[in-house]
Amino acid sequence: MIINLPTNLDSMITHRYSANSFKLHRLPMPRPGQVLGLVGTNGIGKSTALKILSGKLKPNLGRFDNPPDWEEILRYFRGSELQNYFTKVLEDDLKAVVKPQYVDQIPKAVAKSADKTVGGLINARAQTSQKEEIMEVLELNHVLDREIGLLSGGELQRFAIATVCVQKADVYMFDEPSSFLDVKQRLNAGRIIRNLLRPDDYVIVVEHDLSILDYLSDFICVLYGKPAVYGVVTLPASVREGINIFLDGNIPTENLRFREESLQFRIGEAGEEFLIDHDQAYGYPAMTKTLGGFNLTIEAGQFTNSEIIVMMGENGTGKTTFCRMLAGAEQPDGTKKMPGLNVSMKPQKITPKFQGTVRQLFFKKIKAAFLNPQFQTDVYKPLKLDDFIDQEVQNLSGGELQRVAIVLALGIPADIYLIDEPSAYLDSEQRIIAARVIKRYIMHTKKTAFVVEHDFIMATYLADRVIVFDGEPGIKSRANSPEGLLTGCNKFLKNLDVTFRRDPNSYRPRINKAGSQMDQEQKTAGNYFFLEDNDS
Repeated sequence: MIINLPTNLDSMITHRYSANSFKLHRLPMPRPGQVLGLVGTNGIGKSTALKILSGKLKPNLGRFDNPPDWEEILRYFRGSELQNYFTKVLEDDLKAVVKPQYVDQIPKAVAKSADKTVGGLINARAQTSQKEEIMEVLELNHVLDREIGLLSGGELQRFAIATVCVQKADVYMFDEPSSFLDVKQRLNAGRIIRNLLRPDDYVIVVEHDLSILDYLSDFICVLYGKPAVYGVVTLPASVREGINIFLDGNIPTENLRFREESLQFRIGEAGEEFLIDHDQAYGYPAMTKTLGGFNLTIEAGQFTNSEIIVMMGENGTGKTTFCRMLAGAEQPDGTKKMPGLNVSMKPQKITPKFQGTVRQLFFKKIKAAFLNPQFQTDVYKPLKLDDFIDQEVQNLSGGELQRVAIVLALGIPADIYLIDEPSAYLDSEQRIIAARVIKRYIMHTKKTAFVVEHDFIMATYLADRVIVFDGEPGIKSRANSPEGLLTGCNKFLKNLDVTFRRDPNSYRPRINKAGSQMDQEQKTAGNYFFLEDNDS
């Protein structure tokens, strides 16, 4: 493959792995006492940048065949904030702790420890007096005696965040701290990470959930380029400006466009092209479901075609159970029956069992859709599956598997599409594209979709109506009947005690900092979520 590289960047190569392989231009500049957020697509150098800044990888300035010594590296960064930073790295003055991107590999990493329980592993690392508070806010107290191998994805994620936060260090790095967590846990994790700030330490966060990135960061560096080929780090920008640069695909200070289209969040943008015929109304009855010690009550609800209903609630409130009941995989208590409708489901956990390539899988499972030009244009092409269509399904990364699963679910003819956490493992750009694909497809085919989603920006973009789940996670919860986006989001955010405003340029929802003037004003007025474009 021949790729045109930007010529003006050749003098700024920070690291290159080998000839014709990935190279990173520039580095993000952390500042003491502030949180630096990194945003960009997958495979563009965010993890490489973290490795260099944590001292695990020595930058070779592009000379992989004869790497420079530290003296030359420091001369190269002279006059920038990175010079002081690397001087400290060199003198072993900086202790860096990293929360890894893939938390599901943690059980292997701790296999040799004598004590494999959550409490034991955290106590072994604890060097701070805030340990109790960290454990409580991250909701880990009830799993203290549990072995690491038995934790769910969300519990592993919170354990990994806690392990980093209880240590004393100079540099704290978090690679995707929000995956597997629900909205409330994401905000709690954000609060704990911001509490780490001291005047002389550095905090760096890579995050794909833009509302959480916004909430966490004090300033932002965007990474752009060509995945697996080269990545460029922009100069630091304010949080709002940084995220808007990323969404816009344009860097005004460098007069450079790195993406053809800008990503917008006008609510209802996909729905306006189609006239919805609400003639066909479907419904499900009021039901209950008991699973062991967990009890779920479902209020009766109606839904129509050309509609997306998003389920909002904390982990453990029964959203996946409700999906399985709609799909007929679980039966409600008593004699109640679900209406017999054809259902296609994208499960929450994707375990690839298929032997063969992605193309073979599509031909076996969804041949008619895969060969349909409309499906190719609406679903397959925007999700960019051509890059790995001939790879073995078993060798795909999490983000690639997620996109395959979305195409498979939409490719099966059905009345109802159940899509459980479509944003997991996807980067910010892919999330917006996936949301757009799901919305367009449901409108074009005049079907109904039920979506479970924790990325708030994606959830509000997708939803025509919402089902709010409330109650005590894991014990007793209730699924309310579907309601409008505004009232539903207000109810959901009120439970979480969080308010959102909208960005006047990109219209994306932004979390208000707790206790800020906007936060207090909106809470007093009872507006936890804004739909109309306010200029404030």
